[in-house]
Amino acid sequence: MEPLSNKSAKSKASSHRKADAAGGHPASNRVTMTDIARLAGCSQSTVSIVLNNTPGIHISAETRERVMEAASKLKYHGPRRRRLRKAEAAPRYPIAILFDQIASSPEPVQSMDGARDEAWKSGYIVGSYQTSNDRMVEPQTIATVLDLGVVAIIYGTVMTREVTVPAELYEAGVPVVLLNCFSRDRRFPTVIPGEVAGGRTATDALISAGHRRIAHITGEIWMDAANDRLKGYQQALEAADIVFDDSLVLEGNWQTSAGYEKTRDLMAMEDPPTAIFCSNDRMAVGCYEALKELGLRIPDDVSVVGYDDEEVSRHLSPPLTTLVLPHREMGRWAVDKALSSIGTTATRHHLVKLECPLVERESIKPPRSPAGSA
Repeated sequence: MEPLSNKSAKSKASSHRKADAAGGHPASNRVTMTDIARLAGCSQSTVSIVLNNTPGIHISAETRERVMEAASKLKYHGPRRRRLRKAEAAPRYPIAILFDQIASSPEPVQSMDGARDEAWKSGYIVGSYQTSNDRMVEPQTIATVLDLGVVAIIYGTVMTREVTVPAELYEAGVPVVLLNCFSRDRRFPTVIPGEVAGGRTATDALISAGHRRIAHITGEIWMDAANDRLKGYQQALEAADIVFDDSLVLEGNWQTSAGYEKTRDLMAMEDPPTAIFCSNDRMAVGCYEALKELGLRIPDDVSVVGYDDEEVSRHLSPPLTTLVLPHREMGRWAVDKALSSIGTTATRHHLVKLECPLVERESIKPPRSPAGSA
């Protein structure tokens, strides 16, 4: 027999999804604090402090006004919090998110923000735990959250990769969802970024502008993200009938210095590229510096595309065209899938890949016509 608490959770999650479909905004279209931060020109932390009126922290009146104006302009209404009846006001069972690392990268925080917003719509809260992939810490953490009565566990990693899922999660007795990682046996619902499609989107943006000689500076190629973005690059060239030239593909290491050095190497070629796709924004920063040192203008002489949409991409000159990693949307998806999986018995699941949207800025332009051409 299905436990009453599981039936209740499943019913609530289902009813809220129906309400969203009937009259709410799709989660992906909702205005977030990140959107407000971009418009107001401040950090997401500052936006949160202002909108939540956090006591004990001094924020200037000018900044507060700027945040409130941005929130009003974007019609921000905050997470949809339903009013609980007195009978429902007791603490709710949480959903646990287990990450290998949290403090080392902003991506887990974005995933947790999305998960928190999605969970709250159904009356649940999210608790996060860092395990560092430690063989002693992981099972003890899993046992602890199960003792707390969690309704679901989300198991996530900072780096998109294949994982060996802890044995304890196979016997957890609650839904388990994998976030930004995947297992070979497909025993759990899984969500990761669509990196191959992202690499293709980035390259297509350059092809659409008229470029035919397009270079790619990869990340460390042993990593799934770097390898998949390279596959997307190759697919885009093939679809456009552009012959793949392996001399235009140089391996970087995600760091600014690699973007700088590899760009210098590319531009020293007898027939240099007219466009460069950098596998992340940090390497694009180095690419910008190298091109400017060589007296080349972006995008007049060379077009550049990055990946990740880091804060720096908006402040380069010119602002960098790049792609957004969908970590917030992945967090929302993971919670929604977890709640909808309560009481189900599926033993094999499809791997879901979410789109990495292109953010078009001013770093792409059609290539110069060859001298003497019409």
